[in-house]
Amino acid sequence: MPFVTTKQMLLDAQKGHYAVGAFNVENMEMVMAVIQAAEELNAPVILQTTPSTVKYAGLEYYLANGKAAAEKVSVPVAMHLDHGSSFEMAMMALRTGYTSIMIDGSQEPYEANLELSKRVVDACAPSDIPVEAELGKVGGKEDDLDGGEGSAYTDPEEAGEFTEKTGVSSLAVAIGTAHGLYRGEPKLDLDRLSEIARAVSVPLVLHGASGVPDEMVKKAISRGICKVNYATELRIAYSEGVKEVLCQAPDTIDPKKYGAAGIHKVKQFVMDKMYICGCAGKG
Repeated sequence: MPFVTTKQMLLDAQKGHYAVGAFNVENMEMVMAVIQAAEELNAPVILQTTPSTVKYAGLEYYLANGKAAAEKVSVPVAMHLDHGSSFEMAMMALRTGYTSIMIDGSQEPYEANLELSKRVVDACAPSDIPVEAELGKVGGKEDDLDGGEGSAYTDPEEAGEFTEKTGVSSLAVAIGTAHGLYRGEPKLDLDRLSEIARAVSVPLVLHGASGVPDEMVKKAISRGICKVNYATELRIAYSEGVKEVLCQAPDTIDPKKYGAAGIHKVKQFVMDKMYICGCAGKG
């Protein structure tokens, strides 16, 4: 089916007390794997690209890959700009045809973040494209994303004011997750998450979920998370599939052979996380 936006997708998740899996895709094989998993489990799904991924190949290439895959299946698929780094990039994604936009002003002071987020919301409103923003700072480093050390957690009171003044459709919150791989087991501030959920009405988003124990993700969903982002572990899964083929047959020169192994690994990972998010059967 044609692309949909994330707006109704996340509102349905909020109402049904589950989360939609959002998966960062780096190439055609990852797109194929994620879409195959979604169709097999009848699950709504969000494909995502970060600014560094966009820099690698361009918005048009990833949109075309996602669109071609989405039109072959019956489940809802959205194309989302993850961590849009500027107003200009957000507008480029909007004009290209992305059906969901994130503007990440979390590195800016509160008022500047609020102003930037509202500006993007106002620009996307005529096209009815939902906007995700981030309040607080998700730590760690992945691609060109650097949350720094000791990143600030989301303040519940600020979250209520921020979502009301900006009109964002969803809010990414900082409760102890980080981008990239964890050095130890992450500790999420679930009580803070509950406070945020009481203070805002829009669906909440968990970034940095790669490496977070599944049971912890489930608890976060039970307290208001409606979208869970996965990136690093998809890369690991794809690379493991490729490496297995090349280790067993170093002379392999057909990219389709190790690409298929990468697809298999990513698909299995995505299916596992869809069960954890509770979105299987919700398509």
